[in-house]
Amino acid sequence: MQRNGSVTGNGGQPWVLRRVRLTWLSFMLFFILVFFPLIAHYYLTTIDEAGGPDKRIFGPRPGGELCEAKHVQDLCRIRESVSEELLQLEAKRQELNGEIARLNLRIEACKRSIDSAKQDLLQLKNVISQTEHSYKELMAQNQPKLSLPVRLLPDKDDPGLPPPKSAQACRLRSCFDYARCPLTSGFPVYVYDTSSYPWGEHLDPLVKQAFAASVKSNVYVTDNPSIACLYVVLVGEIQDSPSIPPPSPSDLEKQLKALPYWRSDGHNHLLVHLSRKSLTQNFLYNVSTGRAAVAQSTFLEQQYREGFDLVVSPLVHALSEPNFLEVPPQVPVKRKYLFTFQGEKVESLQSSLLEAPPQSFEEEMERDPPADYDDRIIGTLKAVQDSHLDQVLVEFTCKNRPRPSLPTEWALCGEREERLEVLKVSTFALVISPGDGQIVASAGCSMRLFEALEVGAIPVVLGDHSKLPYHHLIRWSEAAIMVPKPRITELHFLLRSLSDNDLLAMRRQGRFLWETYFSTSESIFSTILASVRTSIQVPAAPIKEEPAQEIPHKAGKMAGTDANMADNGDLDLGPVETEPPYASPRFLRNFTYTASDVYRTWNRPPGPFHLFPHTPLDPVLPSEAKFLGSGTGFRPINGGSGGSGKEFQAALGGNFPREQFTVVMLTYEREEVLMNSLERLNGLPYLNKVVVVWNSPKPPSDDLIWPDIGLPIVVVRTEKNSLNNRFLPWDAIETEAILSIDDDAHLRHDEIMFGFRVWREARDRIVGFPGRFHAWDVHHQSWLYNSNYSCELSMVLTGAAFFHKYYAYLYSYVMPQAIRDMVDEYINCEDIAMNFLVSHITRKPPIKVTSRWTFRCPGCPQALSHDDSHFHERHKCINFFVKVYGYMPLLYTQFRVDSVLFKTRLPHDKTKCFKFI
Repeated sequence: MQRNGSVTGNGGQPWVLRRVRLTWLSFMLFFILVFFPLIAHYYLTTIDEAGGPDKRIFGPRPGGELCEAKHVQDLCRIRESVSEELLQLEAKRQELNGEIARLNLRIEACKRSIDSAKQDLLQLKNVISQTEHSYKELMAQNQPKLSLPVRLLPDKDDPGLPPPKSAQACRLRSCFDYARCPLTSGFPVYVYDTSSYPWGEHLDPLVKQAFAASVKSNVYVTDNPSIACLYVVLVGEIQDSPSIPPPSPSDLEKQLKALPYWRSDGHNHLLVHLSRKSLTQNFLYNVSTGRAAVAQSTFLEQQYREGFDLVVSPLVHALSEPNFLEVPPQVPVKRKYLFTFQGEKVESLQSSLLEAPPQSFEEEMERDPPADYDDRIIGTLKAVQDSHLDQVLVEFTCKNRPRPSLPTEWALCGEREERLEVLKVSTFALVISPGDGQIVASAGCSMRLFEALEVGAIPVVLGDHSKLPYHHLIRWSEAAIMVPKPRITELHFLLRSLSDNDLLAMRRQGRFLWETYFSTSESIFSTILASVRTSIQVPAAPIKEEPAQEIPHKAGKMAGTDANMADNGDLDLGPVETEPPYASPRFLRNFTYTASDVYRTWNRPPGPFHLFPHTPLDPVLPSEAKFLGSGTGFRPINGGSGGSGKEFQAALGGNFPREQFTVVMLTYEREEVLMNSLERLNGLPYLNKVVVVWNSPKPPSDDLIWPDIGLPIVVVRTEKNSLNNRFLPWDAIETEAILSIDDDAHLRHDEIMFGFRVWREARDRIVGFPGRFHAWDVHHQSWLYNSNYSCELSMVLTGAAFFHKYYAYLYSYVMPQAIRDMVDEYINCEDIAMNFLVSHITRKPPIKVTSRWTFRCPGCPQALSHDDSHFHERHKCINFFVKVYGYMPLLYTQFRVDSVLFKTRLPHDKTKCFKFI
């Protein structure tokens, strides 16, 4: 036990020491960790209190003192701003979450609506398909298809018709083979080559060359003689050559019978003799022409076959075109001389030049043979000249003794230029027919008539037995005064009694006849063929249309509907056609034209009826426009009961109750403006299609997306940059009505529909929105173009106007080429030219609708009209056009069309009746 105790006792002392050391170490660590920080804190606090409140370093700062430091203040402001933004973003996030929830609900509703609309659309397509099928069946019942008549093509040795009793008994019914000219034949004409028959070498070279050029440009001429309806042979004019005598009548008759398609009697042949001078010989006299018709300027009574042969005008301008700018103006109406006559009757002057008074008409009538009134005419005209009541010029003897071509015919005096200078200052030009009643027509009288019409002198034909050119088709009483020779003593009184309006109307009609039928070799040849074609009642060939070469384009974006453009307000425009664009039906009146002269649209005297070369060259009588026929694609409509719309439409062959219009928009390198204008047409009622005339040589941009307006947009490529392209009769236009509109024009839908309805009541006129007028500048003695606001207007600009497609043909193919050249030269004035044309034809002013002062796009790029030279060029254009027409055709008007219910507040159910004032 001792050992154990001693071991424990010895060994316990070191263990106690170690424990004491551990306790002391723990106490020291506790003191360092607890009391040292407290002592340090107390010490530091004491230092801050000893230094004062301004010198505190570690102590807390009261009232946000920490933020008073400059760099800390900026951080505080940023913290506050960020906090506010975070609050706002949180509010916005909550709002967007609510909006997304609402839109999701709407999307679900729209999906359900789309599914329902698809079902409705499918049902509507089925209904439309059934309706179209029923419509086609109804049209097939009402318009059964007729087979074309069988074309009879006789052999070369065809004996022809039974012979007539005599050569003078030839008429169309007895000497013309209608079987070779069916109504659907197109009137093919075969023209013999002048070098193929023996007397061709005797023909006047100028006549042969002019005739060949006319044949080359005519649409009816064919190279296939087996299908020809008419065979044309040029037999004159024979040139004067003593070394080469012309063939005798017997030789000529044998040579005619030797023609390859003469077929024993010459039926369906036409022998044409064109005279270049007044001394033309009657080459076919005493020549048996069989059943061949003759067309020439000189006929004797025993030679002429009424209703079969043709009295034609002389060929004055063989190769040269007449200069229309040298033609004197049609105003003033009264000229220096009341009437003039220069001529000499070499064979018989009898008592007229003697001092003794002439015998009375009763004494002359007692003679046997019948009296020659030329002596009485000479005495009466000399008495009028000596009375000095009016200034007249009559000369019955020529300075150089002339050679008359026929007995008792009055020969022309002097050269052509000298005669024209006298006629330019003459109100009337006397044309005295030959004294011999056996002379039905003479080249000398035709030459006098031609020269008088050329310079605007009104012809006064003395002698009712003479036949004027194309007398069976032209109403000569509307361009010339026909006076029987026994009324020579009343001639002076008659000429003085005519009013200025009548004289101007006759002068205009005479100018029209001369330009259309007599002025050039092409017009003469075309008129000869038109005379035969009209006599046998074959419709004319359709006038050509301009082929539209389309530019491919992409239509991608769906165009919206601008409420400001489409809102009709309180104005109810009546029923709106909801049908899609439909193809225009062909004309059905081509074979009933003989009954279509039922209405005269214009106050101006109408021109010849049914006398057109191959196009409707008569802009005077609208009923002739039916010859536009099976190629124009007009879509007529019943235009209403007022105005001339219904009659004009009926005259043009319209017989369908529905109608739309085509927008023609000309543009040049303004793609953005064009796209905006096209979008504004979305939802426009009555619109058939849009024809964009792309006048720029650069094609549209590849990335250009065209708007989808639910209707065809045809982009037409043009050959050159010309404003005349606006009025080309494009074949893509399938409606009568054309709305010509600029690419920067702003028009509301209700305004366009209103203008369209007004045009249907007066479709022979221009109906549009911007009005202008012309004025006479007294200081400069010229015409001015004026765009100021006034109570009168004489033009409606075609930048926003309706007009008939008929005028597109006239503008492009009939209007003088000099006017279109002027438009190309100035790149201006095409709208003025169209107003001149329509006013010249109708003798009516245009119609302005609504009260809009401007229709231009306010933010569009600068247009041509903003150039300073714009108005100066338009002044020049007006004066140039007046020279071409010979007078100022524009007419003033103070008339403007508004709705009866314009700005009138009425209940919606009371605005169904729509009228105009």
